[in-house]
Amino acid sequence: MSNLSLRTFLTAAALAACLPLATSAATAASGATTPAVAPAATPVASTGAVPIVNLPDFTTLVDRVGPSVVNIRTTTRVSSSSDLRGLPPGMDNGDMSEFFRRFFGIPMPGTPGSPGSPRGGNGGGSGGGDQGGDSGGGSGRGNRSAPQDSPDSQDNSEQSSGVGSGFIMSADGYVMTNAHVVDDADTIYVTLTDKREFKAKLVGVDERTDVAVVKIQATSLPAITMGDSNKVRVGEWVLAIGSPFGLDNTVTAGIVSAKGRDTGDYLPFIQTDVAVNPGNSGGPLINMAGEVIGINSQIYSRTGGFMGISFAIPIDEAMRVADQLKTGGKVVRGRIAVAIGEVTKEVADSLGLPKAQGALVSSVEPGGPADKAGIQPGDIILKYNGHDVSTATDLPRMVGDTKPGAKATITVWRKGQSRDLPITIAEMQPDKVTKAEAKKPAPPKERAPSNALGIAVSDIPADQKKSLKISNGVQVEAVEGPASRAGFQKGDIILRIGDTDITSAKQFDAVAQNVDPSKMVAVLVRRGDNTQFVPLRPRAQK
Repeated sequence: MSNLSLRTFLTAAALAACLPLATSAATAASGATTPAVAPAATPVASTGAVPIVNLPDFTTLVDRVGPSVVNIRTTTRVSSSSDLRGLPPGMDNGDMSEFFRRFFGIPMPGTPGSPGSPRGGNGGGSGGGDQGGDSGGGSGRGNRSAPQDSPDSQDNSEQSSGVGSGFIMSADGYVMTNAHVVDDADTIYVTLTDKREFKAKLVGVDERTDVAVVKIQATSLPAITMGDSNKVRVGEWVLAIGSPFGLDNTVTAGIVSAKGRDTGDYLPFIQTDVAVNPGNSGGPLINMAGEVIGINSQIYSRTGGFMGISFAIPIDEAMRVADQLKTGGKVVRGRIAVAIGEVTKEVADSLGLPKAQGALVSSVEPGGPADKAGIQPGDIILKYNGHDVSTATDLPRMVGDTKPGAKATITVWRKGQSRDLPITIAEMQPDKVTKAEAKKPAPPKERAPSNALGIAVSDIPADQKKSLKISNGVQVEAVEGPASRAGFQKGDIILRIGDTDITSAKQFDAVAQNVDPSKMVAVLVRRGDNTQFVPLRPRAQK
């Protein structure tokens, strides 16, 4: 399974989820005003029949919020030799054509050579192809390039590169959408529900959160109301309005399935069962009060199409990003320069932690804030400025929200006790890949493991320790039994067993001989640039 941006899918699966919403018949009988989105139960004669309950009515909500949702169309300058001409908005030529060829045995509808397709690129087909601005009777809204037989179209033609959704943040023309909707676009067009179309200016993009802000030259626009994503409740009804496959102002409904869903991205997502598809990206997720609580961004799928699980960026997080984009065109985040991983139950138990929580430090950037603060590989970060770090993904969000230059306190667990370390937050720079390769020593004579851990080790030469920037440790030469099952490899560097630092091969053997075979032992291992605890069950000595 994989998390995919909505613009990349080949197929779509629509979900119609109808859950009864019971309301009090007594309230309706009392004459109280009933919200249009949740009508009262229909009265039933006392015949013993099961009461009939109406489904929620979303019509009033859609009428109010719909005008705030926009269609976003992007174009790129391409050579006329490109075969993108004739594609529906938001579709990738190679993927979609291959899909129709493989599963239907025909060219994709709307492309040259397909049954009933027009000879030129600007004809009035019934699909969302390359239809001109006012020509033809199709429902799509393609590019505004010249006809194929025009000499002006031979080079640098403007071709449709994608379609998505967005919503009006403010009456003066600011629009929020996903970063991947406007990524790599030469021109961005925003179309309102009243069919007015504007060329938009890109204000800023934050790829880490997939949030973007664009600006159109218009006033008195119907701005949407921002909600509070912290107040979202699992099980509540929500709506999505967007342009799946270029079909403007499509409304789908469902419920919130989960909150704070960790998908490995920078933000915790709101999970829903609302049907979203390519083109819904950037559109709003709306609660029953007509407020935006999220931005529809991803789906979870085996096939590339909708399968009943979709994810939205919480609006509180998105607004923090949008405010910075509007102010400075970029997002400034804090960093402490560490690589982290999850703390498993086995590691927590072996290190004496009450429960599996925190972020395990696998590596520390030399000279970075964490290094200067005394944070070491193998430390477990339990708190940041007094706030619990429940999972590893909590820490980047906490640090990222801290202003660079600010002082903070990090609580770490090291060798059976916690300690507070003051740290100065630095500014996050663009990601860069740097890997330092240590000099490989001459291969030592291999010896068979003979201890309870199933690991044979050798001492590390001083020059290699210096190049690796370590003060202690031994190198794994052979593994068997418990170590092999735990995933140890030749060349790994063992820095610590439990709370004991390993300084030599002789000391390692002594420690390994005295481990308790009835308990898991945590071994701190470095492999490449990463350091992590590996839980290992010793074997009983004969």
